[in-house]
Amino acid sequence: MTARITRRSSLLALAASGAGASDASPNASARSVPVGIATTQFRDQTNQSLAAELKKQGVRHIQLFFTQRDSDYWRYGVPSDLKGMTPGRAKEIADIYHAAGMTIHGLGVYATLIHPDPADRKANLAYFEAMMKLGEHVGTKTFLSEMGHYQPPGPAPRVAYDWQDEVWKTAIASARELARMADAHGATLLLEPIYRSVLASAKRTRVFLEEVGSPRVRAQLDPANLLEVNDLEEMYAQLKPWIGGIHAKDRKLHVTEGVPAGQGDLDYRKFVTLSVEHAPGIPLIVEYVGTSDYAPALAHLRKVIREAGLTEA
Repeated sequence: MTARITRRSSLLALAASGAGASDASPNASARSVPVGIATTQFRDQTNQSLAAELKKQGVRHIQLFFTQRDSDYWRYGVPSDLKGMTPGRAKEIADIYHAAGMTIHGLGVYATLIHPDPADRKANLAYFEAMMKLGEHVGTKTFLSEMGHYQPPGPAPRVAYDWQDEVWKTAIASARELARMADAHGATLLLEPIYRSVLASAKRTRVFLEEVGSPRVRAQLDPANLLEVNDLEEMYAQLKPWIGGIHAKDRKLHVTEGVPAGQGDLDYRKFVTLSVEHAPGIPLIVEYVGTSDYAPALAHLRKVIREAGLTEA
């Protein structure tokens, strides 16, 4: 009997073909969990001092944002002026972390991909491609973003901007253009859903990725971002074949701002075990922390890993 091939099954195969697109080893043990940290909020440190600090804590993976005192370029949602961030300088920064025994899982971009002004979107897409070119010198081909946010001037619209029909079409077009760029650079784009955005739920994110239809465009799951609208099981059921990165922070229900790991309502034991089951080998990246508060968050994640009978990779 000939199997019937549906569009959904072909898209699932497409997503599976991109599995392992992150810089984590796809052969990581199913009983081990890579743990890392996003450098976003360590603005008081240089890259050298941060690498030394994280090495002392046994951190082996980072998501790199150009936010340190000697590489202060990154701003959320806007194209950064990368003047001075030459390929040589990018390699120097990466070498600092590599020398400290760390892999760079991805580079943070976080551009606005849904702005109504085509010129604005073009600038954001150009910034993304510039970061892809720098990634070749950093030693990563994984790039991180949300869809961004835009607040139209004037009274609030009847339908929230992120949920308007034309905005969905704009988002798809932007993601497909990024897929084209990523294909040219051998890169992978990880888009992060959050309940107050175009990618407002796990299902909406899955449908979006299916419509984009490229193994180059995948999901960075941040369960705290979807806790308000999805149970953990739903998140992994919807996104399993698309997950290329995972953030480990927390959030209180019905509260807008996220918090460090262990300070919110996320079931961390379930989060860790589902991650190992459905996304083995992908680092859990501690986020929303800086120099003053990363240690307790990191300790909380490691404690949960041990209590689940797992080891840190």
